[in-house]
Amino acid sequence: MLNTMTTVYDVSAAQLIDAAKKEMKKLKEMEPPEWSKYIKTGAHKERPPADSEWWWTRCAAVLRSIYMKGPVGVTRLRTKYGGRRNCGSKPEKFRKGGGKIIRTCLQQLEKAELIKKQGTRGRVVTAKGKSFLDKLSTKLAR
Repeated sequence: MLNTMTTVYDVSAAQLIDAAKKEMKKLKEMEPPEWSKYIKTGAHKERPPADSEWWWTRCAAVLRSIYMKGPVGVTRLRTKYGGRRNCGSKPEKFRKGGGKIIRTCLQQLEKAELIKKQGTRGRVVTAKGKSFLDKLSTKLAR
């Protein structure tokens, strides 16, 4: 029998993000900014998130997205976290997610050395970040 390591691709996204969120709360670099209590996550939302732990959830989801999709920048992540804006009687229209949230998440992930910039192409996961997610995946698979 081959003894292969479980990766991010082998476990449920929701389970992995939840587990990563719990681990990120322990890191001192991953503190939510003061303004995160009051803001919406994009122009398509009407209210701020109801979940008090939404900051860590978003950071964990961003880390997983970077792991899965390779070099990713703020623009692609804004599109991923966007949604349809309810314009009343007018037809709904797509709006991107908030850029400040994603930029701050990326900066915190860089400070924690889980991701790094790759020139002008975007950000990629470091060896430490890959190890972090793979260990969580292995733990979840058991």
